[in-house]
Amino acid sequence: MKGTTILLDRWQGAEAAALIRDGQLEDLLIDSDDPRPGTIYRARADRPMKGQGGMFLTTPDGSAFLRQVKGLSPGAPLLVQVTGHAEPGKAIPVTTRLLFKSRYAIVTPGAPGLNVSRAIRDEERRDDLLTLAREVLEGHPVLELDPPAGVIIRSLAEDAEEEDIADDILAMASLAMNVLGDAEGPPEKLVEGDGPHTLAWREWPQTADVRDGDGCFDEMEVGEMIAALHHPEVRLPGGGHMMIEPTTALVAVDINTGADTSMAAGLKANLAAARDLPRQLRLRGLAGQVVIDPAPMPKKDRRQFEGALRAALKGESFETVIAGWTQLGLVELQRQRARPALPKPKGKS
Repeated sequence: MKGTTILLDRWQGAEAAALIRDGQLEDLLIDSDDPRPGTIYRARADRPMKGQGGMFLTTPDGSAFLRQVKGLSPGAPLLVQVTGHAEPGKAIPVTTRLLFKSRYAIVTPGAPGLNVSRAIRDEERRDDLLTLAREVLEGHPVLELDPPAGVIIRSLAEDAEEEDIADDILAMASLAMNVLGDAEGPPEKLVEGDGPHTLAWREWPQTADVRDGDGCFDEMEVGEMIAALHHPEVRLPGGGHMMIEPTTALVAVDINTGADTSMAAGLKANLAAARDLPRQLRLRGLAGQVVIDPAPMPKKDRRQFEGALRAALKGESFETVIAGWTQLGLVELQRQRARPALPKPKGKS
């Protein structure tokens, strides 16, 4: 099936959204019990982490951890935002750099300036969007903060109606003022992070066919696609496959050629795996340390493999660092834990 479809439904009782492109599951969002990324708390400084330059904080949803703390005393209130999902048994990762993000605009307290996404290349359109932002925010108190807040016009604004963009800018600016004016007091959740349906509206393509309602997952056989993600084996074009297996310490990825064990087949399998691996990690909700064991290939082809992997990661919204090659010929990645792991099917432990 050709084209892009967005499905808004529920999965195992939780709100869920699926993005399908040309019949293939491209992205999947399933709500969890964890604090959602983007949630903003008024937290309380608890105790410093000696040797790591961080501070544990108290929030209504449990302990949080803030890195790179300076001049913060235990007991002090502060505003923080959830940056990702905590690993089991660990504190919620947070930052003091708040972002108020919607479909067309991001308001950035403490980072002044009006900017347009570099993905918008039409200079005339860029100028029009900057003019619109200036007009919308003229005299708004968000620009009178010390330091003033800034605004980033997102790439999705390129083809949007000016009225919708203006509404987004004003909504985020007003939300920022409300939150920043509520910094004193006991620990409290001030803003709930966006759920799957809102995230789909905020982040996914405007031109997609959107289907909303109970049963649309079943109509598009999303259940079968999700079931496949619970199996470690991923078939690759040309007869090869890769095995993706999370462990307690890391995610292991083993690439194999199948029956053809030639060097040429190894390179082909490795390139196919590199192109699909970011999608697989995204759909499975896997992050942290990722170690790839490529199929045998000449050392001279390592650069080509790494280039294919970098190209595939370029469109990702999650930060992923290619740490490099080990002496054993493995590739190490460090990936931001921005999503919860794919929930197990009900009834299975």
